Amino acid sequence: MKLHSPSVSLLLSALVICSATAAKETTPVLEGPYLGQTPPGLTAKPFAPGIVTTQGFDDGGVFSNDMEAFYFIRKNSEKNKFETVIYKLKGNLWVETVSEEPRPFYPFFSPDGKTMHLGKGYRERTDAGWSEIKSLGAPFDDINIMSLSASLQGTFAIDERRPDDDGILRFSRLIDGKREAPIPFNQDINSGTRNAHPFIAPDESYVMWDGIKEGGFGDVDLYISFRQPDGAWGPAINMGDKVNTAAYEAGPKVTPDGKYLFFVRNMGSDKFEDVDIFWVDAQIIETLRPH
Repeated sequence: MKLHSPSVSLLLSALVICSATAAKETTPVLEGPYLGQTPPGLTAKPFAPGIVTTQGFDDGGVFSNDMEAFYFIRKNSEKNKFETVIYKLKGNLWVETVSEEPRPFYPFFSPDGKTMHLGKGYRERTDAGWSEIKSLGAPFDDINIMSLSASLQGTFAIDERRPDDDGILRFSRLIDGKREAPIPFNQDINSGTRNAHPFIAPDESYVMWDGIKEGGFGDVDLYISFRQPDGAWGPAINMGDKVNTAAYEAGPKVTPDGKYLFFVRNMGSDKFEDVDIFWVDAQIIETLRPH
């Protein structure tokens, strides 16, 4: 049997240590709130760079109501397919899992935590976990919904994907326990093109969405409309250069704890090969509220 010299043994030991160090560096430990990330200020920044936000397609960015699960969609370049990635908090550490479902998704959780909305489908929380996907039924089945959010009062805010990109946003209230047919938001909100991905505040004090309007930053921007004292929706307000750029910004949503605004930005070409998830302090909403 051939024995290694001391110098060779030292070299092998160094290689093992370097390999272990490299593996540790490429698999960061995610500990603490918000996947252990340092919170942003009033200027948006990428969320969890190199972990959630990568050089590829990363879309969504949604926390569960208990802030113990984080959902987003990623394009798996090796498999050339989209998949749902879920980070779950185990103790104080975040563990990544990939959904086994054939259709990728990121949900919207109702403010009471009892419903997981998936466009015109939904799941209900049960003692055993989430139910199978159910349909909202008529008239929602006839609307090509991309995104649905809900308030504490049960009001839905929905969009509709249309071939001509002239998207329309609607709301649907619960009145005496009955769901009303969806009603278009006012003309100012639905002006321009590509209006989509509405987020209605839990207390219905504002609605946010994305679209293209005159005077914007060049592509799809984030907008907000505040509820007026008489109950009407106010004008569409561009959310400004702290979140909007000449690129495509979309999908605004506030974390269940009310602290941060998440959205996505296209960092690549019009083929959307590089989409990143951003976050910003939700206080930015208050800086836009009329006084």
